[in-house]
Amino acid sequence: MTKYLHTMIRVSDPEATIRFFNLLGLEEIRRMENDKGRYTLIFLAAPGDEGAQVELTHNWDEQGYGGGRNFGHLAYRVDDIYATCRRLMEAGVTINRPPRDGHMAFVRSPDDISIELLQNGQLAPAEPWASMPNMGEW
Repeated sequence: MTKYLHTMIRVSDPEATIRFFNLLGLEEIRRMENDKGRYTLIFLAAPGDEGAQVELTHNWDEQGYGGGRNFGHLAYRVDDIYATCRRLMEAGVTINRPPRDGHMAFVRSPDDISIELLQNGQLAPAEPWASMPNMGEW
């Protein structure tokens, strides 16, 4: 039997990344500091869905990660994609692919990780989202 545990992403600014994921509704569930290895592991999950975790790895001495260390995207189901995107925009997050169709949107974390947002069910297209242009690649 195989069971999903977590997805790990390397981060340069753990606190900025935690604030970003808090906006999506994730909360820190545990943290491990390794002085000898000079890294911190921070695990986040949505309340009630602790089996689907994101592990933030912060290497204390890193000087920035290149795009080659990234991967496709993380995906989260949300109850109201319009409200979620509005909350993210109000916090300064760019919506790279707006939820024009009431179903899907893409945003990026502070470390340029692509995050897909999927509506639980589907909402009717709504303004201003329906006429918003893409802000960047997703």
